[in-house]
Amino acid sequence: MMTTLHTRIASSKNSAPLRRALMGGAAIVAFAALPQTALAQDTEQGASEEAASDDEYGDRVIVVQARRQDESLQEVPVTVTAISGEVLDKYGVDQVADVVSRVPTLNVQVGGSGSGGQLSLRGVGSSNISAAFDSAVAFDLDGVQVSTMRLVQAGFFDTQQIDVLKGPQSLFFGKSASAGVFAIRSADPTPNWEIGGTGKYEFEEKGYTIEGYISGPVTDTLGIRLAASYNDIDEYVELQPGTPSANGPFRSQKNFVGRLTLDWEPDDRFDANLKLQYVKNEGDGGINHSDIFCGANGVADPVFLLQGVVAIPAGNDCNAFDGKYFLPDASPALAPGIPTPSEAAGRNGVPFAETEIWFGRLLFNLDLSDYLTLTSTSGYLDLDAVDFDCYAYVGIGPAFSPIGNALMDPTFLAANAPNLAFNNAPGSPQNTGCSDPVNQLEQFTQEVRLTSDFDGAFNFMLGGFWESRTFVFDTAQNGVNISLIAPDPVTGFTYDWDKRHETKTEAFSVFGSVIVDLTDQLELSGGLRYTDEKKVQTISVPYLHTFLQGPGFVAPGFFSGPIEFTDDNLSPEVTLKYQVSDDFNVFASYKTGFKSGGIDNSALPSSSLSAAALSGDFSPLIFSSETAEGGEIGFKSQFADRTFTLNATAFYYVFSDLQVQNFDAVTIQFLTLNAGEVTSQGVDVSMNWLTPVEGLSISGNLAYLDAEFSDTFITSAGIDLNGRDSARAPRWSGNLAFDWFIPLGDSLEFGVSGNMIYSDEYFTNEDTLTDFVQESYVTFDATVSVGHPDGNWKVAVVGTNLADEIWVNTSGPRPFLSPGGAAGFGLPLGDDLVVTQNRGRQIFVETSFRF
Repeated sequence: MMTTLHTRIASSKNSAPLRRALMGGAAIVAFAALPQTALAQDTEQGASEEAASDDEYGDRVIVVQARRQDESLQEVPVTVTAISGEVLDKYGVDQVADVVSRVPTLNVQVGGSGSGGQLSLRGVGSSNISAAFDSAVAFDLDGVQVSTMRLVQAGFFDTQQIDVLKGPQSLFFGKSASAGVFAIRSADPTPNWEIGGTGKYEFEEKGYTIEGYISGPVTDTLGIRLAASYNDIDEYVELQPGTPSANGPFRSQKNFVGRLTLDWEPDDRFDANLKLQYVKNEGDGGINHSDIFCGANGVADPVFLLQGVVAIPAGNDCNAFDGKYFLPDASPALAPGIPTPSEAAGRNGVPFAETEIWFGRLLFNLDLSDYLTLTSTSGYLDLDAVDFDCYAYVGIGPAFSPIGNALMDPTFLAANAPNLAFNNAPGSPQNTGCSDPVNQLEQFTQEVRLTSDFDGAFNFMLGGFWESRTFVFDTAQNGVNISLIAPDPVTGFTYDWDKRHETKTEAFSVFGSVIVDLTDQLELSGGLRYTDEKKVQTISVPYLHTFLQGPGFVAPGFFSGPIEFTDDNLSPEVTLKYQVSDDFNVFASYKTGFKSGGIDNSALPSSSLSAAALSGDFSPLIFSSETAEGGEIGFKSQFADRTFTLNATAFYYVFSDLQVQNFDAVTIQFLTLNAGEVTSQGVDVSMNWLTPVEGLSISGNLAYLDAEFSDTFITSAGIDLNGRDSARAPRWSGNLAFDWFIPLGDSLEFGVSGNMIYSDEYFTNEDTLTDFVQESYVTFDATVSVGHPDGNWKVAVVGTNLADEIWVNTSGPRPFLSPGGAAGFGLPLGDDLVVTQNRGRQIFVETSFRF
C-alpha cells in the first residue's frame, strides 16, 4: 500500500551540493525552526524502517506526518520539529516537560488544580489555572487529538517519534489547534520477533525505571507489540527543611504505563492498527515544583484570612531558586471533613494525587482502488484524576490575629477562630486554601479521510471529524477558610463549598485539501476546514458551609440549568512550494487557526457565580473563541552529498481573542477573559552536519521570537498590556548538540553526546507590566555509553540539566495576600508570587538490551 507520501519519499534523488544558502526573509519577520533534534544520527536511526526501505537511494530520511501522511521532513512544506525515539532514549526523555530541551520556544508547566499543566509555543498557550480551556497546543496521541492539558503529567515511553508542529494547524489535526500540535507516535510491531528492556537508576531524585517490550509476528498477517514501563521516584520534590509534612522531607511520584499494539494486514489493500494503553500516575500532591518568590519587599508575606481575623506566618525561606519547596500539609482545623465522595476523605489533610487514563485507538486503511485510500481513525479516552493540596502554598503555626493586634486584644484569635485556636501550635502545618478537585473526562472521536494517489499533477484529501466529550470538574474548596472558626454545624464538613461543573461538547468538522503540481518544480497545496462546536454546561453547588449562607454566596442546592455556547469557523490554508533542486526547496504559506470558546468552570460560589445565579444571566462566564491568522516563508536544504542540512522558516501570526485567566490574590477570584490580540513573529534556523570525522554529527537550532500584545488588553488588575511581550516568549533561544560514536572493534562501540540549551529572559505571566521576568539561562545534557553497534546491549550514564539550573515557567500572585493599608491592620500590601519551575539536575545510569 503506497500512499502519496511514500511516493514522494521514494522519488527524491541524490544531487550536487547546495549552491545557495539563506533565502531573504522579507516582509514577514518571523519563523520556526526545522528541528535540530532531527540529528544526523536520527536521520540514520530514527526514521521508520518502512520509509527507509522506500528510499531507493538509501539516504537518511526522517518521516513526519504533518499532513496526515508519511512524508520526508525535508520535502514537506511545514514547520515541524521531529524527535526520534533514538534521541528520546539517548537522553532519558520520558516526560513532556523534558522535550523543551529539544524544541526552542516550547514551554511546559506540570501540576496545578485547574488544567493540571500547560503548553505554549512561540509565546502562545492556554492558562495553566483554567480547566475550561482547550489547550492551544493540542496533543495528538497516535493520530487522536486530545485537548486536555492534564496529559502533560502522563509521560511516555517506547516511542517511535515526537513531532512538534509550530503555528496554527487548521487542516489535518481534528479540531484546529491555534498555536500548534504536540504529536506522539508510539512504536509498532516489528516484522521479526524482538524483545528489549531498559533499567535505569537516577541518583539526584532517587528514582528508578524498568521498562520492556516484546514484539513480532503472531502470523503472517498479524503483528503484536506489548510494552510496559514503571517509574518510581522517591525524592521527586524536595521540601524545605522544617516543612511540616506527613509525607516526610520529599514528595514522591510513581508512574505505570502499559500498551498493547496489534497490527493486521490480511492483504495488500487493507491494514488495521489497534492501540490500547493504560496509565496510572500517583504522587504526594497536586503541586509539584512550585516555589514562592518573595516580591519587592523581600520577606515572606503572611497568609491573610477572614478579612484580618486570622493571619498565618508563611514559613518559607524566600530562596525561590534552591530547588527546595515549602509545601506544608493542611491545617488540622481544615483537614477532616471532605464533602465529596473523594479519595481525599480520611487522609487528614495530607496531599496526594492520582490519575488513571485509558486510551484506545483503531486505525484502518482500505485501498478502494489503485488511486484512492479510505482511512478511519477511532479514538477513546477516559481520564479520572483526583488530588488534594493547599493553594496558600505556605503556612506554619502559630497563627495570629491582625485585628486582635490592632485592638491590643490577645484573646481575639481564640474567641473568633476557636477551631484554629484549638488546632494551633508552634511548628504545626497551617496550610489553607485547600482544594480537592476531581477531573473526569470521557472522549470519543472519529475521523474519516479519503486520500488520492493519482499519477498526474492533481491529488486530494477529503475528510470529516466528530468529537463527543463529557468533562466533569467537581471540586471541594476552601476559598474563605471559614472552618477556621468552626466546622459546618450541620454536616461537620470543614470545606467552604462543593461545586460541580459538567460540560458536554459536540464538535463536527469537514475538511478538504488539494495538492497540485503546477510544474515539475512548483507545487500548490491548500484547503479549508469547517468546524461547528457546541458546549453545554451545568453548574451545581450541593454544599455550602452554613456560616457562608447568605448575601454574596450561591445558596446550597443551586443548579444552573443548561448554559450553552456555540460557534462555527472556516479555516483556510494555502502553501506554495518551489523545488529549486533535488536538495533545495523554498515555500510560503498562509495559515489560519481556531480554538473554540466555552463556559468558565473556575467561577466560585462567591462573587461571580453568585451574581450570575442571582440575575439568571450566565453570559459573564462565557469566553470567546480564539483565532489565528498569518503566514510563514522558509527553505529546506541539503548539500555535501546530503551530509549537511540547513533549514529556516520565518513566520508572522496574529492571535485574536487569546483566552486568558487572571487571578486576584486578595479577593480570591478568577477572571476569565479574551486578550485583544497577540502578534507572534520570529526566525528559526537549524542545521545538522554529519561531519567527515567518522561517527561525529553536530546539530544546532537558533530561534528569534518577538511576541507581544498588539491591541488593548485590560487585565484583572486594570492594567493595559498592549505593547508588552507575551508570556514565555524569549527573544533568543536555541541549542547546540553533538553525537560521536567510535567503533572499538567489530562488536563494541563507544558513544558520547552533548546538548547545550540557551534561553533568553521572558515574562512568566500576563497580569501586569512588571510581571516576574525569568532571567536568561544556559544548561547542558550529556550521555556517555558503551555497547554493541547494532544496539543489542548498551550501558550508559546520562545527565540532564547538568548545570542544575532552576527556571520559572509560569507565575501568579500567591493566594490570600494582605490588602495593605487600613484593611491590612498593620500588615503591608502582599506581593509574593507563586512560581512554577522545572526539575533540577538528573544523573542516570542505565543498561538496555534488545534481541
